[in-house]
Amino acid sequence: MGAGHGQAMHVHGHSPVHRAPAHLKILTLFGFMLLVVATPGHWYPAYGVWLALVLTVVAVARVPLTWLLPRMLVEVPFVVFAVLMPFIAHGPQVEVLGVAVSQSGLLAAWTLLAKGTLGVIAGLTLAATTSPPELVGGLERLRLPSALVQIAAFMIRYLEVVADDLRRQNIALASRGFVARDPRHWPVLAKSVGALFIRSYERGERVHLAMVSRGYDGRMPS
Repeated sequence: MGAGHGQAMHVHGHSPVHRAPAHLKILTLFGFMLLVVATPGHWYPAYGVWLALVLTVVAVARVPLTWLLPRMLVEVPFVVFAVLMPFIAHGPQVEVLGVAVSQSGLLAAWTLLAKGTLGVIAGLTLAATTSPPELVGGLERLRLPSALVQIAAFMIRYLEVVADDLRRQNIALASRGFVARDPRHWPVLAKSVGALFIRSYERGERVHLAMVSRGYDGRMPS
């Protein structure tokens, strides 16, 4: 994994959370998410405890809110779905702000938002306090299958490369006056995605051949 690749999510620091072994942080995140998922939606005080706990870790790790909040936008699709649930679910109705909504849908929306938000904050905190090489090393120490660990390592290594290819494609389309405004432009977008896939697949083959020529036998060197 080359320097500079996959480091965009890591926030450099010297807090106790940063210094903790990566495999322990992964296990802690996994255990925390099991607790959150297993918590019934109507146990409202428990969610307050989980939120206080994860925010305490964020404070101890000194992860800036200016770094954390913009990256929480990844949760937007779940928020949209949660907002729709009270209106599309069936069952007894309850009035909220003068609007009749499904009581079970309202509870399901709250549960989805609460658990999703806690999961996103916890996952971002792990990413902020653990560099990609440490994360991969932690997965290896947890004895995960070598193939899965290597796939994760290469994904981190080349994610920014593929993103840069996509950026150059967008620049090329924009320089030719292309702006996607309606479904008539979808074929162009589909061809762009296909070209990106083929380019990434061919790069993967070249990288694999280069590794094999240097003695790669299915295991990464220490």
